[in-house]
Amino acid sequence: MLQIGPYSLPNPYILAPMAGVSERPFRVIAFKWGAALCPTELVSAQGLMRANQRTLKYLRFSPEVERPYSLQIFGGEPEAMARAAVVGKAYGAQIIDINMGCPVKKVTKNGAGSALMCEPVRAARIVEEIGKATGLPVTCKIRSGWDAGHRNYLQMAGELFAAGCAALAIHPRTRDQGYSGSADWSVIADLKRHFPDRAIIGNGDVKTPADARRMLETTGCDFVMIGRGALGNPWIFRELAGGPPPTPEERCAGVLEHFRAHVEFVGEPLGAVRSFRRHMAWYAYGLHGAAAFRAEVNTLETPASVEDAVARFFMSAPVDAQAPTEEQEVDYRAALG
Repeated sequence: MLQIGPYSLPNPYILAPMAGVSERPFRVIAFKWGAALCPTELVSAQGLMRANQRTLKYLRFSPEVERPYSLQIFGGEPEAMARAAVVGKAYGAQIIDINMGCPVKKVTKNGAGSALMCEPVRAARIVEEIGKATGLPVTCKIRSGWDAGHRNYLQMAGELFAAGCAALAIHPRTRDQGYSGSADWSVIADLKRHFPDRAIIGNGDVKTPADARRMLETTGCDFVMIGRGALGNPWIFRELAGGPPPTPEERCAGVLEHFRAHVEFVGEPLGAVRSFRRHMAWYAYGLHGAAAFRAEVNTLETPASVEDAVARFFMSAPVDAQAPTEEQEVDYRAALG
């Protein structure tokens, strides 16, 4: 049974929490196309405790679609994280997910993110305190360790499960690696061998439906968390259920749906147009004429002009497989961080 806490999930495929991507509009679309769970992007515990208005905006969700609603928070102090989780619960969170894997320095320097890999006991206290304070299932996302000399994922998992962790996602790179090299899926398999009765979520280098299926088959993990493979392609979840890739009409309608929801979510047209540009680049990836389309949309500043450009491009552009540009690779890494 595909279960996280009291929640039964319809399939083993989960959208990864990605900075600047896993906002309400994209989560809703991912759920629509078949994702079983879509955690929020990482939200600051300190911002929640202080009721920072910018932080609270990240908590907006669609209760009629997002079931269960998983809120990912980050921080390093157990008591502060518990208080932040209580705020999250008051705003509707049904699962609290703890980010223990972010490698970004501005996060780790405060003892949060992957810095918690260096202190498994403190990490476990965070899980325990959140569970006591909220009564909600608590999940965690970790890495294989801090660096090659400290790959302590088994110790970390043992501490977290003993503290009540309901499901554990692992990205099998160290903090030192960031997103370089290849994800070591043998780490996922090793984790599942040592904790066969626990919910293990595999993550890392899942770019296609075939990758997702292969991760399930070769590692024995219970769930696959999809990040890069869903960027510009929420239809990947339909394909994993045996459905077809999007038609040009579906792709165009999907981009427009996402863009209109993004404009409403941001609430300021120019800001929304600019922040949606990288989404349009991801949606255009692999289509003939993508480079020219990216150059065009980077000059547009009104929703109407964006909608016109999207309709013209996506209704006519044939698939033309290509390697990601250097700019796209930077954006991928930034989102996944």
